[in-house]
Amino acid sequence: MPENHENNSNFGKLYIVGTPIGNLEDLTIRALKVLENVHAIACEDTRHTRKLLARYDIKKKLISYFHPRETQKTPQIIGLLKEGNDVALVSDAGTPGISDPGFPLIREAINKGIDIHVIPGVSALTAALSGAGLPTHRFLFLGFAPPKAVATRKLLDSLKEEASTLVFFLPPRRLLAFLEEIQESMGDRQVVVAREMTKIYEEFLRGTPEELKNQIQGNTLKGEATILIQGYSRKKSF
Repeated sequence: MPENHENNSNFGKLYIVGTPIGNLEDLTIRALKVLENVHAIACEDTRHTRKLLARYDIKKKLISYFHPRETQKTPQIIGLLKEGNDVALVSDAGTPGISDPGFPLIREAINKGIDIHVIPGVSALTAALSGAGLPTHRFLFLGFAPPKAVATRKLLDSLKEEASTLVFFLPPRRLLAFLEEIQESMGDRQVVVAREMTKIYEEFLRGTPEELKNQIQGNTLKGEATILIQGYSRKKSF
């Protein structure tokens, strides 16, 4: 429960601001106004956020707020909010807290009775689901796949009979190995690899794990990919 022994009527507001995942024109008008008017911006990488702000000629105090040092910067940001300053929280791309820094700060702000306002925007999760062509009425988002093969295989094995569309984030260097792990654990299900979304070379690769491996083998892929796996069904849909 929020602390109630302090006068929080004079506290600033914490804005959770979704930012573009590639195309800088995807910043919403509301997000732009918030970034223009807050006292400071807590961001994952100050260099990345400066590029976004420069695109819109915004100059603000930036506070580096990244994993795994989130808890170290949280008191500083909470202090600004308690002094009556509005603060925006952004990540490098997408929505803070969705496999990006944000949770410790948001939790502490709630505990202190600070008002939270969400400024929704682009998310790689929803963008990939929209264009994948797999069922979206029920999905399970699992964030970044474990870096080690044994942990990944154990996780996939536990999801063999999950009916929801499964969604993972993945660095491209792990993609071929991850497809092999899907093949071994789940067989010939439909898989979609969404990459470079909102950018010039946006693409959705669709097929079984084996088909996708043949498409990707030998290519140099950049940027994080979003991987979607068809949910379990007793009847194959392809």
